Amino acid sequence: MKKIYPAGRIITVLLLLCFLITLSCERKSALQEKDGFSILVFITGIIIGNPYYELLAEGAAEFARDNPKVNIKVYEAGVNQALWEQQLAEMVYDGGYDIVIGANPSLPEICINVGRMFADQKFIILDAHLEGNPQIRTYQYNQYEQSLFLGYLAGLITTSDMSRINSQKKIGFIAAQEYPLLTGYMVPGFIEGAKLVDPQIELDFRVIGSWADANKAAELADAMINSGVDVFTAIAGLAAQGMIKVLADRGAYAVWYNTNAYNMAPGVIVGCGIMEQKKLVMEILKSALAGEIQYGISDSLGVKEGYLGFIFDDPAYRDLPSGVRQRFEKFLDEYFQE
Repeated sequence: MKKIYPAGRIITVLLLLCFLITLSCERKSALQEKDGFSILVFITGIIIGNPYYELLAEGAAEFARDNPKVNIKVYEAGVNQALWEQQLAEMVYDGGYDIVIGANPSLPEICINVGRMFADQKFIILDAHLEGNPQIRTYQYNQYEQSLFLGYLAGLITTSDMSRINSQKKIGFIAAQEYPLLTGYMVPGFIEGAKLVDPQIELDFRVIGSWADANKAAELADAMINSGVDVFTAIAGLAAQGMIKVLADRGAYAVWYNTNAYNMAPGVIVGCGIMEQKKLVMEILKSALAGEIQYGISDSLGVKEGYLGFIFDDPAYRDLPSGVRQRFEKFLDEYFQE
């Protein structure tokens, strides 16, 4: 039996189609009429208090200052990950950006979904890995390397005779959430580095479930100290502030990823890796402006490439026992000069 659709329903469908076509035409027209090179810096979190995102935004802003035809928009998506995809889609629709740049291991999947709606949009993602998508270019820091040398330093400290060290040979890692880069490279690298010092060292790994819940991070850190952990690290965003407070109050040490955080907690944070985020951002944007970015591929960047390292020239690190520093620096020289 042939279906007969009411005239009102047909008119509604036609109006909806016309509306969608109009929106598409308006966006296409906006893209054609815009002047200069437009960049959206999509921050999956909050900039203040997060040096990782501060360097991303600073690199883009400095590049724009040096290139008058470049316009940037920095957008903070906040800590609710469930809203990131919708926010990115809205920004891409409204903005007509030549490229979107961000830094988060969770972004590739989000950009794939948004890219299906906007086939002309290009995405550049740092600290992530994806190959084969013609709209997306990724750059992944070799976080196994950074984890290995930070773990080695943590191992030296937990087996030392420093004042806050107990006899249990136990280190801790607090994460905001689990994701492939963390569980596949960073956590294994951290404990493997420590075990190069002493195979009996144990790792206590715990997950907060949020990038912003400092109270939960504090609870975990307190419990971990009770279980014998005396050296910590964290990949937890703003939530790590809770861990730092507990370490300062109860007496424990931390080594830090990606940035100079010694001043965040003097006497607590005693070793900091460095990620050359700002340098990489400016190099990428220079290539993008010149039309030299090849999409669909991924690069791995580490110590030898000049994008990961360690900050030696801070009093907090220099206050470590000379024997700890000598062994650590010898390890870095021998391992990464092969």
